[in-house]
Amino acid sequence: MIYIHPTAIVDEGAKVGEGTKVWHWTHVSSGAVVGDQCVLGQNVYVGSKAFIGNNVKVQNNVSIYDSVVIEDDVFCGPSMVFTNVINPRAFVERKDEYKITKVCKGAAIGANATIVCGVTLGTYCMIGAGAVVTKDVKPHALVVGVPGKQVGWVSHAGEILGKDLICPKEGRKYKVLEDETLMEIK
Repeated sequence: MIYIHPTAIVDEGAKVGEGTKVWHWTHVSSGAVVGDQCVLGQNVYVGSKAFIGNNVKVQNNVSIYDSVVIEDDVFCGPSMVFTNVINPRAFVERKDEYKITKVCKGAAIGANATIVCGVTLGTYCMIGAGAVVTKDVKPHALVVGVPGKQVGWVSHAGEILGKDLICPKEGRKYKVLEDETLMEIK
């Protein structure tokens, strides 16, 4: 069953998946796709060419503009920001210049972080609160600061990995590959 709060607006032509909850003062535009078991918090906006996968949690005051693609199991913290134009001007129409931003499966974006358009956030990465991401983020990377810089690695469970690269919650083991990416050891 889909829950849509009485103050929310879901335009005709929007696709909202089973079990999704759309809360107060949220607007889902015609053409938008929102998967199953999602939560769209208070005052969320979803553009007509946005895609949201399954089991995505979008906290209050987040706008998911056109050309933002969010895969399954992503967390978008309160008041985090996506952009869709790299060089905006109020007096210059740039709707045909939107850059695609991709948030891969399991990623988490902290409160008040800004994701500049055209980047990809890798699977299970974590973006710290208030960070400004201006370039692609590797899978499992922990990124903080302005501009965002990788300061470590996180596990599938979102735990910061120590030098041993073993998740303290699940016991999963990882290793850093020659190309500076992280891989789980099975």
